[in-house]
Amino acid sequence: MKKVKFGIVGLGRLGIKHAENIAFAIPEAELVAVCGLDDSILERVKKEWGVEYTYKNYDEMINNKELDAIFVSSPSGLHCEQIEKALKAGKHVFSEKPLGTTVEECKIAEKAVENYGKDLIFMLGFMRRFDPSYKYAKEMVKAGKIGKPFMFRSYSQDPESSIEGAIAYAGHSGGEFLDMSVHDIDLARWFMEDEPSQVWAIGGCYKHPEFGQYNDGDNVSALMKFKNGGMGFLFAGRTAPHGYNVESEIIGTEGILRIGSVPQKNLVEILDNSGVRKECSQDFLERFKESYVNELKEFVDCVINNRKPEVTVYDGTNCTKVAYACKESFETGKLVDIK
Repeated sequence: MKKVKFGIVGLGRLGIKHAENIAFAIPEAELVAVCGLDDSILERVKKEWGVEYTYKNYDEMINNKELDAIFVSSPSGLHCEQIEKALKAGKHVFSEKPLGTTVEECKIAEKAVENYGKDLIFMLGFMRRFDPSYKYAKEMVKAGKIGKPFMFRSYSQDPESSIEGAIAYAGHSGGEFLDMSVHDIDLARWFMEDEPSQVWAIGGCYKHPEFGQYNDGDNVSALMKFKNGGMGFLFAGRTAPHGYNVESEIIGTEGILRIGSVPQKNLVEILDNSGVRKECSQDFLERFKESYVNELKEFVDCVINNRKPEVTVYDGTNCTKVAYACKESFETGKLVDIK
């Protein structure tokens, strides 16, 4: 059985989970090399997982002739440069979102895919598309079960318990719309099968003024108009008291679909002196554990069978355009046209 030999760059909280999935969750994948800055993590992965090569220099890793593919899970501002280098080196590339922190960066990645990607696979990590519930909802929409969709609504909420990390990352996150809402923007485009043409965004620092120094908020929202006249609404919050919460709704002319409208960790109900309750997932790794494996399976299958994935580099650019239009509207208070 052919195996796709991976090198991964970026071994933070999400990167190490991706590395673990490559190493242990996909039989057709093999983790051959890792690249990061923390010596203790590099040593642990080498010793405990049996990874052959460890690097602190990305350029050295991509020149390893044994590698078939590079998984980019580094800080967002490095994605496009690293994508370009890996494709130029003849490697297939899977990149975490966002594609880039500016539209100009995204254009670098687009050009690299166009120049070097004819015989190579590039895929972007919009993992919610690979969540079983979202996939099922998409199939229902395509089958016409709710008629013509005309409204998409989505909430993404991070728990208050992780606020310190969010504040620490805020300076180079690109802002809450790019860092958090990019997934909701992608889902909106995916379900509506259309591009937003106008946005109006509001929000503020309702609990944590620290975000204000970056012209950002701790809770923000945006209303979108699509080119075909459809509507969209996004909310992103960093102060949820109950845990990690993602919910979406697609409203059509003949029906409505809701995904995750009641956030819950599992189907267990707890009956105690507080009453009857359900627990919530506490972070995105828990909620979308299966999705991260499914998207990697799709990428590996594309490499093995030489077929192009549905998620493209242009999805990344278009989501970034919308996110920055939301950011502009949030900062100026004006309705923004998306060109």
